[in-house]
Amino acid sequence: MSIQKKYDPSKIEDKWYQYWMENNYFHSEPDEREAYTIVIPPPNVTGVLHMGHMLNNTIQDVLIRRARLQGYNACWVPGTDHASIATEAKVVNKLKEEGINKSDITREEFLTHAWEWTHKHGGIILEQLKKLGASCDWERTKFTMDDDMSASVIKTFVDLYNKGLIYRGYRMVNWDPEAKTTLSDEEVIYEEKQGNLYYLSYAIEGSDEKVTIATTRPETILGDTAICINPNDERYAHLKGKKAIVPLANRVIPIIEDDYVDIEFGTGCLKVTPAHDENDKMLGDKHNLEVIDIFNEDATLNSFGLHYEGKDRFVVRKEISKELEEKGFLIKTEQHINKVGTSERTKAVIEPRLSDQWFLKMDDLVKPALRAVLEDGDIKLFPKKFENTYRHWMENIRDWNISRQLWWGQQIPAYYFGDGKEDFAVAETKEAALALAKAATGNENLTLDDLRQDEDALDTWFSSWLWPISVFDGIRNPENEEIQYYYPTNDLVTGPDILFFWVARMIIAGYEYRDMKPFTNVYLTGLVRDKQGRKMSKSLGNSPDALKLIADYGADGVRVGLLLSSAAGNDLLFDEALCDQGKKFANKIFQAYNLTQIWEVSDEVAQPEVAKIAIDWYEAKLQKALAELEDQYSKYRISDALMISYKLVWDDFCSWFLEMVKPTYGSPIDRKTYDKVIALFEANLKILHPFMPFLTEDIWQRMAVRSPEEALIVASWPESTTIDEKILTDFEMIQEVVSGIRTIRKEKNIANKDAISLTIVNNEKATDTLDAVIAKLGNVDNISYSDEKLEGALSFRVKSNEYFIPMEGAIDIEAEIEKLTKELEYVEGSLKIVQKKLSNERFVNNAPEQVVANEKKKEADAIAKIETLKASLASLK
Repeated sequence: MSIQKKYDPSKIEDKWYQYWMENNYFHSEPDEREAYTIVIPPPNVTGVLHMGHMLNNTIQDVLIRRARLQGYNACWVPGTDHASIATEAKVVNKLKEEGINKSDITREEFLTHAWEWTHKHGGIILEQLKKLGASCDWERTKFTMDDDMSASVIKTFVDLYNKGLIYRGYRMVNWDPEAKTTLSDEEVIYEEKQGNLYYLSYAIEGSDEKVTIATTRPETILGDTAICINPNDERYAHLKGKKAIVPLANRVIPIIEDDYVDIEFGTGCLKVTPAHDENDKMLGDKHNLEVIDIFNEDATLNSFGLHYEGKDRFVVRKEISKELEEKGFLIKTEQHINKVGTSERTKAVIEPRLSDQWFLKMDDLVKPALRAVLEDGDIKLFPKKFENTYRHWMENIRDWNISRQLWWGQQIPAYYFGDGKEDFAVAETKEAALALAKAATGNENLTLDDLRQDEDALDTWFSSWLWPISVFDGIRNPENEEIQYYYPTNDLVTGPDILFFWVARMIIAGYEYRDMKPFTNVYLTGLVRDKQGRKMSKSLGNSPDALKLIADYGADGVRVGLLLSSAAGNDLLFDEALCDQGKKFANKIFQAYNLTQIWEVSDEVAQPEVAKIAIDWYEAKLQKALAELEDQYSKYRISDALMISYKLVWDDFCSWFLEMVKPTYGSPIDRKTYDKVIALFEANLKILHPFMPFLTEDIWQRMAVRSPEEALIVASWPESTTIDEKILTDFEMIQEVVSGIRTIRKEKNIANKDAISLTIVNNEKATDTLDAVIAKLGNVDNISYSDEKLEGALSFRVKSNEYFIPMEGAIDIEAEIEKLTKELEYVEGSLKIVQKKLSNERFVNNAPEQVVANEKKKEADAIAKIETLKASLASLK
């Protein structure tokens, strides 16, 4: 190929991705090789690529591409999640814009709109992942609402129900009034918010006495059904057996006793609202209290809300507190910080609500999953610190509320055939449910029309917890070839925010349905933050456009930039400058390739000694890097693996190796050296390929005419051999020597093209075997060894060796004396000014301590500099 002066990712990325796709490199089928499998954390079907996705999928692609190079049958399964709450909300909003209310159409009509939305917007994110270079097996793309995936979910529900693990219960649940659905505990985020504590006065029936209670939610007094006191609280002993009157509602409620009430907290009196607080519900059940629900499903007040009916709860809070104050019920208001539960999806404030829901018993299901991570070590979390979080969640697990009041999702396969709550049959099909209903009732005249399917859909996570199994059809066909070959998968890369939502539940499902782990290693990435440490979000405007970054810096540049700023399990402080660094790195590698292409290669020229040394040294560096890479990859320290590769190529290969082997200007390079340079360059490309797939494939294909079977993506990872530690140790010293020579050249303005002599007082050890390197890189025409120091020479020290460069012929002594004299005069003048300040007692006594310290440091630095300059002048005269 013709030489391209500058690397331009825009010209090659689509080309090579298309090439990979056309040759089906990403696709995997079971064969005789060992499988290496990753399943993608399925993004929302209507989502778009953001920085979190970029990081997560870059890491997955690094692992999958490396596995291919290592000879594994690598399979990366992509897909999307139907995201019931988020997608349904988008469809509802779209319908509103068209003047249609969800409540005015049938479920089937709504689902038609939802599927239209999904087909229009779904999968955009997967197409965007291709721009990043993600080498997923696109033929295996799955969607959690695919027919086979849904069938697996329904089959699982029926199985768990038949095992007695799924039940229907009337419980206090987390209600999202915006999405109008219940949520599991894990989908509620608790945030500290500033609010008020309202002190309200309740009259005691039949007396002038009053009792004060404190509440953060004055609107809920309309649902009060008791006041509770501690039986040991002497302050309220006289109220035992009496009744109170609810302000505004004028309802008479009992005063009950329970040691649940904390005597020390608040006023020691507790209002009990069983319909709107979980603890109050438990008290209510214990004391057989009435339950009054004052809210509609959208958190507006119902008829129990009296004259506030139809108004939003937060509007009512302001209005009722004002009314209570006007009517003398509000004694005082204090500012109060309390934890408020909000919906993870809609951000709405959660309402505790009593509701009939479906639950999955978790106590026994969770046990194998706990052992696998915390006892047996079958599954490893990286970083290990997340094991404590995992333990806490799993040991405090509650039954999983798996039903949602939504239409978008798998509809619960429970079919009602009577008027009672328990008159239902659970089955995979309506026909099977009918048979069960006939058996239960003894009524053979029942028909399909007599059955009514439960309106609720299943929690999205109840679908995605089967993901590693269901993508290989392991629920419906547990003995099929693919599940036997690809399961358990190897690595899972995801965020710690879904460690419980998804990761823990997949582990639970794995042991329940395959009696084995779903994956071996879980790599938990950090959150992507901006360089100020703020979480990236649309509202802050600090989240860059992922596709624009790729357009500006190239996919390889962005991948490198992301990983340079990432550390396992820690939040990533993203700085766009790191993408520019990645782009510069790509260009550096490309220029190194260009350099090798402009050399004339000769079969006649003998291999120089310096080239032989360079090759031996770089092969040792490469082997050491391979060993370090293996260690870092095994610990899932992907950023550290990149840094090893980065330094190897930029510092060792480009800055040292190529400088040693490149021929002198106008001369050819010998064939033996050239072939080795290309072979080592190819090894570098293999190491870099997981991080920078486009650039490396492009250079690989430029280096030689390659058949599809010889593409870099399916090449072999470099082989590991023994490491020559001696040449590495010796060369470190030689690098210091060359750096010393270059420093003197710079300080004394000795041009690099001007050859110099070097005398070595060798006290350390013999390094003359590497003198050829010093000679070439330092442009030294004569190296000699001596037992005595060379007088009147420039010198530097490396370890206990001393190196002398004769000044005669190397520098203009008169010009150097003049330069040093002027510098000495300047420093001496500066010293006088500083010492004058320090001799001024007023300055020393009154100036800030740090200012005085700075002046003293200037004095010490100037004295040291003067001594050095005088010594240099003495050596010249």
